[in-house]
Amino acid sequence: MDSSTNAQNTAVYGNKQRIRLAVSLFYFGQGLAFASWASRIPVIKSALQLTEAQLGTVLLALPIGQLMTMPISGKLVSKYGSHRIMPIAAFVYLIVLCGIPLAANAWQLGGMLLLFGITGNICNISVNTQGVLAERLYKRSIMSSFHGAWSIAGFTGAVIGLVSLNIDLSTQTHFYMIMGLMLINILLNKAYLVPDISSSSEKKSFSFKPDRVLISLGVIGFCSMATEGAMFDWSGVYFHDIVQAPEKWTTVGYASFMITMAMGRFIGDAVISRIGRKRTLQISGILMFTGMMGAVLFPQFVLCTLAFMLVGLGVACNIPSVYSVAGKHKTISSGVALAMVSSVSYLGFLMGPPLIGYIAELFSLRHSFGVFACFGLLMFVLTSRLAVFSRK
Repeated sequence: MDSSTNAQNTAVYGNKQRIRLAVSLFYFGQGLAFASWASRIPVIKSALQLTEAQLGTVLLALPIGQLMTMPISGKLVSKYGSHRIMPIAAFVYLIVLCGIPLAANAWQLGGMLLLFGITGNICNISVNTQGVLAERLYKRSIMSSFHGAWSIAGFTGAVIGLVSLNIDLSTQTHFYMIMGLMLINILLNKAYLVPDISSSSEKKSFSFKPDRVLISLGVIGFCSMATEGAMFDWSGVYFHDIVQAPEKWTTVGYASFMITMAMGRFIGDAVISRIGRKRTLQISGILMFTGMMGAVLFPQFVLCTLAFMLVGLGVACNIPSVYSVAGKHKTISSGVALAMVSSVSYLGFLMGPPLIGYIAELFSLRHSFGVFACFGLLMFVLTSRLAVFSRK
């Protein structure tokens, strides 16, 4: 490093609180962009006259783009540093977001979502790398607060989507407004990102080795993130098609889910300290099942809103808990364990929304939500059988 770089690093490292705020706001920005897209799915579906199966197929383009980019994202961040990649990726992510409403048919929408997935994955790898680096500066766990910022962004995006629908704001104008806000966010905070520190130990390759506990943890994470992904992409459609809420109120279900998930993440550590990780996850599984099944059995506006709130509480603490337990594995290093569990878990987030669409086309959207309710029961059973959860 030259002297100017050393001086910059010293200045950055000297203000941990400002670093934490900057990283949190980048998490917030990514969450707001994704939530803005999610809040407009029912409108875009109606505008393009897509069936549930067609929408499910189109939504599959987003995870395909993310999966395609996984090896590339890691190499980009490793070679150039997340502090350099993050602002660029966030900017391109916003450009793609604003391109989505320009799609005139399902094929064009699929192409834009493919790009949205590609840029979103690069953002995801970069921002989580920043989260890890910031956590090292603090020498204690602060990752949950970053994910809490992402959840708050999801709720904020839902509220903005609700307001924009009620004032008849077009999807294009809505997304341009989000882009303007987030460009200001990037410009104000990019200088406070943590410079990546290159070291040979951080660049070591590793291979996955099957482990029963880690596979079980991954399946628990899969169940939770599949439910979470389904709520992101289909809650608005469910309120529109099944609850038959007025179009201006279709985002209420998504907003109710997001606010309780955010609340759950901020109080989750206190709950786990009080009743333990195992019992917390068991309760979470029951909440997921009760909420999803409640929406199926009682598709009325108020009751379904309450049901979605239960789902939000149910998914809030699962991923942080699973990752924490995986990182304490006795015989496998934390990095390998977390990579294995997160890979299986994130697959649920990617595949859940398209699966909802296919089940809905074969049966109905209510049936598909009923199937996903079973993920809560599966999570409860797996958590109950894993002795590793006896330790907090």
